Amino acid sequence: MSRAFALLSRETALAWGRGGGPLVSVGFYAGVATLLPLAIGPEPARLTAVAPGAAWVALALAALLSLDRLFERDYEDGALDLLVMAPTPLEITCALKCLGQWIATGAPLALAAPVAAIALGAEPRLAPVIFACALIGGLAFAFVGGIGAALSLGARRGGLLTAVIVLPLFVPPVIFGGGALDAFTGGLPWTSGLALLAAYAAAAVALGPIAMAAACRNALS
Repeated sequence: MSRAFALLSRETALAWGRGGGPLVSVGFYAGVATLLPLAIGPEPARLTAVAPGAAWVALALAALLSLDRLFERDYEDGALDLLVMAPTPLEITCALKCLGQWIATGAPLALAAPVAAIALGAEPRLAPVIFACALIGGLAFAFVGGIGAALSLGARRGGLLTAVIVLPLFVPPVIFGGGALDAFTGGLPWTSGLALLAAYAAAAVALGPIAMAAACRNALS
């Protein structure tokens, strides 16, 4: 347990300080929320209609910014070889790396999501639902993104390759989260969308580390 906690602390600290940590992702998120009214017009009715969906798209894109270095730095300096040979199974190590990534960037983005959505014109009563969806969706983004980061190890322009691999896998959380918010706004049953989002996140947490570990071993072989 102490070894796992030490590894989680290390990964969280690295994710927090890597390239500006959450400030870059939150800054990108704020930039999208600022530019969107300039692109589609400042009419409140139009902004209110697209605010939840736009916030989700911005959240998915912001989650991509720090994924390319999730495994790459350890791969370059040889730390990944030590992690593979460590007593802790590599699957657990990969899960802890993604969990640290979620704590350092996913949670701050989830806190910023209601603010950005309300700034775009969403109703304030949506804030708790937006936060819950963003928190769960961020967990899915971290673990699914870890798969893309592991698969692109050692490749040239690995960040671009990670985005190509990961973006299609980001579609279901965006659909489920956006659908839950739309249903809540319209007074319709919305818990099914949240349940599907949670199920997707649970599947990513359960299966993602297995795929990441296999990709890391393949990159080192």
